Amino acid sequence: MATGFRFRDFVPDEQPEKGFESLFKLFMQLVTITSGDVGEALSWLNELDKQYGLTDDGYGMGNFIDDLKKKGYIDEDEQKKGEFHITAKSEQQLRKSALEEIFGKLKKSSTGNHRTPQTGQGDEQSTDLREFRFGDSLEQIQMTESIRNAQLNHGVDDGFMLTEGDLEVRENEHKSQTSTVLMIDISHSMILYGEDRITPAKKVAMALAELVKQKYPKDTLDVIVFGNDAWQIEVKDLPYLQVGPYHTNTVAGLELAMDLLRKRKTPNKQIFMITDGKPTCLKEGNGYYKNSFGLDRKVVNKTLNIAAAARRVKIPITTFMITSDPYLQQFVEEFTEVNQGKAYYSGLKGLGHLVFEDYKKNRRKSL
Repeated sequence: MATGFRFRDFVPDEQPEKGFESLFKLFMQLVTITSGDVGEALSWLNELDKQYGLTDDGYGMGNFIDDLKKKGYIDEDEQKKGEFHITAKSEQQLRKSALEEIFGKLKKSSTGNHRTPQTGQGDEQSTDLREFRFGDSLEQIQMTESIRNAQLNHGVDDGFMLTEGDLEVRENEHKSQTSTVLMIDISHSMILYGEDRITPAKKVAMALAELVKQKYPKDTLDVIVFGNDAWQIEVKDLPYLQVGPYHTNTVAGLELAMDLLRKRKTPNKQIFMITDGKPTCLKEGNGYYKNSFGLDRKVVNKTLNIAAAARRVKIPITTFMITSDPYLQQFVEEFTEVNQGKAYYSGLKGLGHLVFEDYKKNRRKSL
């Protein structure tokens, strides 16, 4: 197993469920941890089976592997027989599994639905009624309530009369279209000290991608990773994401995020940054300026400058700090104040909930 992961004892149910579905759930978790390495995931699944009896005489690991192939979750390498790879179907299933694990099952909606405080014409009616105002559309007028108001206000003895003062309309809620860039730190510290921080970060990214697809189809989501440098990755690449022997070039990540958002024509833009450490690296010419000891003011000042630049073009940055180090929190607080964004300090377990809570809250400028 790759170094940097910490495993705890697997505690099965008193009467463990047998068959494909129960094994498949474990397999999906292991594939995420092993960055898409099917062979390694199956090897660990075999070890768990030996120790905890996950299979029986009726359904064995061989049956499970055959079913994975039949159902289209893995393919055998044509050049290297016996070597398997996950398929596009598995990649999508990983995103769905991450979404359900972190945020629960969601029903698909037809349009993006970030609510804004702005009232007036929009693309979904609310439950709130109010008096008619000039500019309201005829479709907003609620005839039943309006006629009842007319009867109460004027009576029915002298014939029916409906005036502007009787009209009630149903409030419409504006919906905002949002472009989001999700930045994921893949520096070495994400697996340092035997703690696996990259797996929950991957799960959050996969779940967020699936959330946008299901609930906010008008939104855009770009994913970038940053270590010594920063580069964009496709959503389908998320299961394979691995930490490298990198420092943390937060500036490179933010610069790339800003470049991507400049190309988007959506009215609302934002950056989410998942990291566990301070910025320690800058690109200088063909080389790098690095300092992992303390908060280097040269690196920090450059990072704060780009946070201020994002604020000037109304791009808030939400930082999800997966560490509780007070020394690092001090930097994040300064960074957040300069950008006027938000910061969350989270353990690994709560990371996903915080990301989604913030994504669903429409604190961006309304249409």
